[in-house]
Amino acid sequence: MRRAALTLIALFGLVWAAAAYEPGEALDDPALEARARAISKELRCLVCQNESIDDSAAPLARDLRLLVRERLLAGDTDAQVLDHIVARYGEFVLLRPPVRPETWLLWYGPFAAVLLGLGIIVWRVRRKPASGVNPALSAEEERRLRDIVND
Repeated sequence: MRRAALTLIALFGLVWAAAAYEPGEALDDPALEARARAISKELRCLVCQNESIDDSAAPLARDLRLLVRERLLAGDTDAQVLDHIVARYGEFVLLRPPVRPETWLLWYGPFAAVLLGLGIIVWRVRRKPASGVNPALSAEEERRLRDIVND
């Protein structure tokens, strides 16, 4: 039963991946097609948001793939194609946004959060009293507590 379920999941994944890029979109020139595929892997699907337009089966992703190919056929360079799409849809369409002051939080925020968390953990461990003795107890209370525990 488990094997059948895994097989179905794998087949569904293959069908889904096959549905993303359509052979009818391919350009006749293999060099242009390779450039189009490379550019498509750098652009985010605005519907799925976690896939490139090359991997997405969404209609908007297909439209963007066709737009990339149109721009390449018009003679644009890869940078010009990306600039055109970013001008039209904003930097969110890039899977890897550029590193600059506006995006530092995006690029370095996760590392800063991990370092902050580690710093807090180290600080808490160092603050912890070395012995199991509660510093709020007086000497008399500490003695009575030991007597109770030892009995």
